[in-house]
Amino acid sequence: MRSGNEPDSPAQPDITSLIPLVRRVVGARVHEATVAEDLVQETLTRVLATAPRVEPGLLESYAIVTARNVVSSLWREQDRHRRNQHRVVDLRPPDPPDTDLLASEEQGAVTRALAQLSERERHLLLAHEVNGRDTRSLAGEQGSTAGAVAAQLNRIRARLRVEYLLALDNAEPPTDRCRPVLLALSGGDRRRQREVDAGRHLLECELCARLSSPLLERGRQGRDDEVCIPIHSDGDIVAARQAARELAARLGFSRTDLTLIATAVSEVARNIVRFAEAGEVVVELLERPRPGVRVVARDTGPGIADVEQAMRDGYSTYHGLGLGLPGARRLMDEFAVASELGRGTTVTMTKWRRR
Repeated sequence: MRSGNEPDSPAQPDITSLIPLVRRVVGARVHEATVAEDLVQETLTRVLATAPRVEPGLLESYAIVTARNVVSSLWREQDRHRRNQHRVVDLRPPDPPDTDLLASEEQGAVTRALAQLSERERHLLLAHEVNGRDTRSLAGEQGSTAGAVAAQLNRIRARLRVEYLLALDNAEPPTDRCRPVLLALSGGDRRRQREVDAGRHLLECELCARLSSPLLERGRQGRDDEVCIPIHSDGDIVAARQAARELAARLGFSRTDLTLIATAVSEVARNIVRFAEAGEVVVELLERPRPGVRVVARDTGPGIADVEQAMRDGYSTYHGLGLGLPGARRLMDEFAVASELGRGTTVTMTKWRRR
């Protein structure tokens, strides 16, 4: 289901108008800017979820009371943390690793990974990496171009990394989708990652999720236009909305739009925590057709039986994802939901910077 930024229905208040009021209430009690902004978004999230049940004319009063309660909850949590800090300090030294054993295992994994390559792939890789031959001379030998050889080498290295991780883990992929997903991650090919639905596969496959960490970290080196936050607990909700706000701020969004983006992220992340076993929120900066930010929230929960019903204002269910989706849609410019019973839900939403 896909929709653009639709006008609010008469029964729905404009959440944007509450932002200055909530900021004043929170700012009078919390002086650290980042913490205060998080509390503002937490307040707006709660107001957004309960707004359909608040009597007309009382929404501002409800927002003020909610803001005060959110601040009080923060104070109680900080006090509890201070009183229990001594219990989380572990003074035991870590066990020293067996360096020789690890080195032997790694060498064996490299050997097994190389064996998975074809003879032609091994020859090309070793000629370049070990013998130091450049891509131009290799291209002349193959009757190809230097660019084509460089692309070949990148694909071979990507496959070698995947085979090395599988050999080091002593594992065989459980499904036919595993290798294509891992190869797309290893090569940093974002288009191919979308084609194989890599994000959802990593949520469903424990092996690939474990092996993907070094591949993802490598792919993100030198890139700062995307962030991925695993979602399991309330603390992850805070991390997701803060990451979204910080990333979007680099594109020059207004403070109001940054709050709307962070609040929408908070809503979809909260649904993952409440209704799904695992999930993630991916925030990506866009340059075309104009500057914007895209948010993709995936989970492996029960899915939504009726997406159209879940998108109606005031809809709420404790049997699947649904609470807050209509509100999140109103805060963003583009919004789409794809859900499959038994497999989970993917929410994609975009906010474009105003000209």
